[in-house]
Amino acid sequence: MRNPLKNIGPGALVAAAFIGPGTVTVCTLAGIQFGFALLWAMTLSIIATVVLQETSARIGLVTQKGLSQVLRAQLPDGILRKFILGLVLAAIVIGNAAYEGGNISGGVLGLQALGNNGVLNMGSFSINWYSLLIGAIAFVLLFIGNYKVLEKVFLIMVILMSVSFVVTAILTKPDLLALLKGSLIPSFPDGSILMIVALVGTTVVPYNLFLHASLVNQKWKNKKDLPAARRDTIVAVILGGLVSMCVIVAASALNGSAVTGATGLAQSLEPLYGSAARYCIGLGLFAAGITSAITAPLAAAYVAQGCLKLGEGLKSTYFRMTWMIILILGVGLAAFGIKPVEVIQFAQVANGILLPVIAGILIWLANRSELLGSYRNSKLKNTISIFILVVTVILGGRAILNVFGLI
Repeated sequence: MRNPLKNIGPGALVAAAFIGPGTVTVCTLAGIQFGFALLWAMTLSIIATVVLQETSARIGLVTQKGLSQVLRAQLPDGILRKFILGLVLAAIVIGNAAYEGGNISGGVLGLQALGNNGVLNMGSFSINWYSLLIGAIAFVLLFIGNYKVLEKVFLIMVILMSVSFVVTAILTKPDLLALLKGSLIPSFPDGSILMIVALVGTTVVPYNLFLHASLVNQKWKNKKDLPAARRDTIVAVILGGLVSMCVIVAASALNGSAVTGATGLAQSLEPLYGSAARYCIGLGLFAAGITSAITAPLAAAYVAQGCLKLGEGLKSTYFRMTWMIILILGVGLAAFGIKPVEVIQFAQVANGILLPVIAGILIWLANRSELLGSYRNSKLKNTISIFILVVTVILGGRAILNVFGLI
């Protein structure tokens, strides 16, 4: 209690990872289109994320291994293990490479909302130097390879995001009774089903489960630290969920408008609530972009390390090569405005399959006495986990059907 910051762990990185530009955009659209009506979906998402992340963190702390390492060790040798590890590699490594350009572009949009567009024109050739700046910051932090440094940086970024979006929400002076009702009472306005699925899907993120299990044993080495790890997870996920809810609240002030993204939200709020609203949204979006631009390559490197049994530690050659490739690809895609549609579609399908598979495997692992002993799941946790598994099956099916244009 004398030094509460000492007990802050990888939860800050997990919260920062799921509040990416995609989350900010989805929450913006949810608020604009449906007001406070879908806040309950975020409440559900927070509960589901707490349960899954706590399970992942518990497995990581008790075994002192990353989730991909545990999978390799626990799954019987054969086609099933190869399929699951191959799916994990495809969804996380290739998927994060495809999404990295969007993460960096989100940070760029945040900076652009603050002023200059950051574009350098050289004849017929143009490049966005904001992308290079964000890429350079991410490169330096990842290359340092020091968990404590990452932890402190991400704590600052989460605080920046929190303050930015909370202040913006307060500026819009929301109806507190309507806000509370929307947060606790489920409702399904016309045309809202896909948005509800998107809100849950943008919060329950497969790569965060792998990232958390790998990072928790960087912070804690003893099973007696499990309560501290659990508190860290609960506080961080709830804080991250509240930040997302604040974006919905802020966007609700423009209910029914034609705004299609976070930068449009920033520009539209300025005439109503002053320049503070635009700067808050811009800073929040920048923080969301840069943190996701760091955690996506980091998670991919951990997954590749565990699945392929490549070197140990943040400073190993193969670990660094993995995140460097993903970061460089992301910077290139963002700087030149390239959108690899086919790769992104492949990643969405792979993630759509991976989410329910990993949720099911987490439940299986969390009930293995030989793996976790007395730290295995209770009956209550299993009941909640099975409900979440059903939700992830729906989410995964929706993602796959959406890619093929069937919904």
